Amino acid sequence: MEAAETNIRMSPEVLERTLSTIEIPPCPAVVAKVMGEVRKDLPDLNTLAKIIAADVGMAALAIKLANSPMFSAGGGTRTVPQAVARLGTRNVVCVVVAVALKSAMTGVPSAFLERFWSRASTVAIGAGMIAKRLYRISPDEAYSFGLFHDAAIPVLMRRFPNYLEVVAEAGRNGIGLAAAEMSHFSCNHGIVGGLLARNWGLSPLVTQAIRFHHEPDLYSLPAETVSTEALSLIAVGQVAESLDGEMHGEMGIEDGAAFEQARNYLGISDSDLSDLRDDLAEALNEVGR
Repeated sequence: MEAAETNIRMSPEVLERTLSTIEIPPCPAVVAKVMGEVRKDLPDLNTLAKIIAADVGMAALAIKLANSPMFSAGGGTRTVPQAVARLGTRNVVCVVVAVALKSAMTGVPSAFLERFWSRASTVAIGAGMIAKRLYRISPDEAYSFGLFHDAAIPVLMRRFPNYLEVVAEAGRNGIGLAAAEMSHFSCNHGIVGGLLARNWGLSPLVTQAIRFHHEPDLYSLPAETVSTEALSLIAVGQVAESLDGEMHGEMGIEDGAAFEQARNYLGISDSDLSDLRDDLAEALNEVGR
């Protein structure tokens, strides 16, 4: 049975009034410093490595990511400079933003955050791996989208004490999460996530994909609203998220319909899908989810 659809659009006035009550975590100085370096014509990888090495969490994540199935060809990585050289500047940004966001999400239960970021990281790896198989989709951008597409959920949890109750109610009633958010809070985590991504300096492409990834008529929107590149990132992320949920018995209310739309958009055959399942299962086993 398909999930019930609810119109998730609100008037600009209502949306603006609601967003003004939601505290978007400010971009920390360390993120701004890294962004400033990577935007140079010739970023200094040694400078980036020093910034990351100064933070235990960032150093650990950089090395873990560099040794993940997306990047691990060529042997193991044991030091931060090696990890930074392997990851490249775009993925260094992901490491810094991810750790900084975790630290910024005060007021949200730590157990939830650990589970949330664990799934986000495995979905991101899956999205990057799928993008590698598909022509003209950047694995780096796919990884970034997969990691941060739901990053505003903890922001909404902090703002609305009944957020998890709304999530549970949506599941019982067969309503998509974004539609339920819009009905109760006059915004959704895609809209708030787009603001968060923009304020923290993520790429315009990833920001656009985050902003629109829960639109009900996503694949029918005009190109001037959502670019084909952003649609491709969203589709790759939806396939990765659905496969991850399928493997762990965590399929969400929207996963089935989103998966079929994304698969059709990307032209993924049954044979391709079987290979992707095997690759993702192997990758998740390696990262220890």
